[in-house]
Amino acid sequence: MSHANAALTPRARLRLARLIVDDGWSALVAAKMFMVSPVTARKWADRYRVEGRAGMADRSSRPRSMPTKTAPAVVKRIVDIRWRRRLGPVQIAGELGMPASTVHAVLTRCRINRLSRIDRVTGEPIRRYEHDHPGSLIHVDVTKFGKIPDGGGWRFVGVKQGNRNKSATSHRTGKWSADRHARTGTAFLHTVLDDHSRVAYVEIRENEKADTAIAVLRNAVAWFAERGVTVERVLSDNGSAYRSYAWRDACVELDIRPKRIRPYRPQTNGKIERFHRTLADGWAYARLYESDTERRNALPDWLHFYNHHRQHSAIGAAPISRLNNLPGHHS
Repeated sequence: MSHANAALTPRARLRLARLIVDDGWSALVAAKMFMVSPVTARKWADRYRVEGRAGMADRSSRPRSMPTKTAPAVVKRIVDIRWRRRLGPVQIAGELGMPASTVHAVLTRCRINRLSRIDRVTGEPIRRYEHDHPGSLIHVDVTKFGKIPDGGGWRFVGVKQGNRNKSATSHRTGKWSADRHARTGTAFLHTVLDDHSRVAYVEIRENEKADTAIAVLRNAVAWFAERGVTVERVLSDNGSAYRSYAWRDACVELDIRPKRIRPYRPQTNGKIERFHRTLADGWAYARLYESDTERRNALPDWLHFYNHHRQHSAIGAAPISRLNNLPGHHS
């Protein structure tokens, strides 16, 4: 591809060369017409004589040799220090006795110039993955939100008024902690996320037991099936519900292969963890809710917005556009 300031595109080069070679124009006149130097005009004319139309294409400007290029052994040392010890360019340069600009150029070329691209636990580069079609893998998890007391929670009405609202709600429901503190309870959100499309399915339940998780899985599989998606694998953390024999048997019945992440490695399930943050910012704590019922009722509309209208930063489109049963939205 021609660079932004190129005077001639491949098509213009061909026209210039044909005027000189085929039509007999002088290089001086042709160069003046195309506003380039006569030397440039002769160059393209000569290349056209030798190579024809193919000679008008762009060529790499990379030099045949680079004597001053950083040696592979030095590059390996820089990368090893970056991976294992997470040092910056200045620290690495001081240790190896070389310019920091050279170290930074090497890190950029190796795509590890940002620490966010390096796993904190292993020191290895983070490997992004995405399954190639909807249903190939779904992520499942449970996130918890404290229920909203009548009148609103402390985030919007302040701590004092929030505590009063919480106490009033406990008096109304009769729910108190063992030491007689006000208690509003916890909402367990069972979330299911398709790896390829990022389409989400969410249910609010009262617990995170195995039978509840299985019921949500069955509902999610049916929900995806209505949209033309067949679930093949399910990835979960190592919670008790997902380690149970009941979960295993349910997956066998649904013809789904269950998989679990490595212990203490939530990054493997990072897509659904990131969705939980979006869920909290976009729905759970997005505005003042006067009651927990009001917040529950707002969830379906927010989910519709997330799946159908919100542009996902990772895929550059609304998640529903990647499902394979929508006309014109094939992946």
